[in-house]
Amino acid sequence: MSKPIKQIHLAAHFPGVNNTTVWSDPAAGSHIEFASFAHFARTAERAKFDFVFLAEGLRLREQGGQIYDLDVVGRPDTFTVLAALAAVTERIGLTGTINSTFNEPYEVARQFASLDHLSDGRAAWNVVTSWDAFTGENFRRGGYLAEQDRYDRAKTFLRTAWELFDSWDGYRIPADKESGVFLSDPKAGAFEHRDRHFDIAGRFNVPTSPQERPVIFQAGDSDAGREFAASSADAIFGRHSTLGPGQEFYADVKGRLESYGRTGEDLLILPAATFVLGDTDAEAAELAVEVRRAQVSGQTAIKFLEQLWNRDLSGYDPDGPLPEVDPDVSGDSISKGRAADRMYRDRIAVAREYREEAAAKRLSIRELMIEKTSRQSFIGSAETVATQIDDLVQADAADGYILVPHITPGGLDVFADTVVPILQERGRFRADYEGTTLREHLGLGTPRKAAGTQTGAGAGTSAEAASEATAVPVGAL
Repeated sequence: MSKPIKQIHLAAHFPGVNNTTVWSDPAAGSHIEFASFAHFARTAERAKFDFVFLAEGLRLREQGGQIYDLDVVGRPDTFTVLAALAAVTERIGLTGTINSTFNEPYEVARQFASLDHLSDGRAAWNVVTSWDAFTGENFRRGGYLAEQDRYDRAKTFLRTAWELFDSWDGYRIPADKESGVFLSDPKAGAFEHRDRHFDIAGRFNVPTSPQERPVIFQAGDSDAGREFAASSADAIFGRHSTLGPGQEFYADVKGRLESYGRTGEDLLILPAATFVLGDTDAEAAELAVEVRRAQVSGQTAIKFLEQLWNRDLSGYDPDGPLPEVDPDVSGDSISKGRAADRMYRDRIAVAREYREEAAAKRLSIRELMIEKTSRQSFIGSAETVATQIDDLVQADAADGYILVPHITPGGLDVFADTVVPILQERGRFRADYEGTTLREHLGLGTPRKAAGTQTGAGAGTSAEAASEATAVPVGAL
């Protein structure tokens, strides 16, 4: 029996403050004005995408004690933007990264349940934690949690939020508004949760929302993160956008589902992916080179290398060779609010690898940083890119892709106008929305069928995705 043809899932990630966006391009717009978010979401909806995805940052990142220029646009609140987008869109899903370290379950559950009501069932939550004291300084509690405590809190946070979402036990706002039947029912909204992280009890004041619970996303790649996805998530915002690594990740995570009473249809794997389109493959290839160089300027290349070397390298020529001096491993990180310390567990060893690669390929600092931080997933004409995406999905390297354009907010337009129609003509992507909720767009069942109340090993450990929660494979600062 031949394998059934899979329908492709497509979504779009608003890049936020990273070097993904080519700021020097005249078409690049604001990352804080609502018009940018609205344009981006409406384009995705016009193309019948499943959802738009917003990351969250709780503090502007610093390097050498200064805010690097890629961050100065600021970081508007995710819930505020998503709620506003609910009013100017009709069908597109609204996915937000919300931190479990410096929030409380009641507050977050109430916000997501409200968003689900406001959007008629289009809300989704990417669950992450914050791993550093630098971010913690912005909050009254201050500091940060140790790794195991952070994971434990995240696991309990998600379980507690589920208890709140479920506290109305299927009760909804009555059709007869004068009866007050649910308001007088002692079960509606009642909750109690007491453990070392949370000691709360009362009545949840948002009735059951259209999806019952928001769709749950996970963005980690460790073994614990994969286990969380298998036990509790509805979808993964992944980073493996090529065939071999994509198939390995896909098979590994899907293979864990059975132990939680789930099937492959209960969890979607959606890697982040960049794209460069041209009228021909050759034109796209030339443009891709220009985009990569624009994403990693000489100044940006030095900043990237400083994160590994943990030294001020401003005196080095980005078009020259790598420093002969070794990275500084004696003190605090020069980079604050980024994942550099976790990325470079052994700075000396990584620097040695960088030197060897630069020598073998005769690469300058900037050329090496382009190689390391500015990967592109799909390059070619619209026909070529449509085929690349379809081939990968049919080969079980993914269930679809979360697209990250290099121009914001208009960079998604060309994909919507050229690639999507081809996929639709081939019968690989919807011509129109068939349902109204995000769960319906994604082909997911009700929460109890899709994710139940599982909180098995690793639950909540999407924490590892860090406060930025951008699993984007394009060298995010």
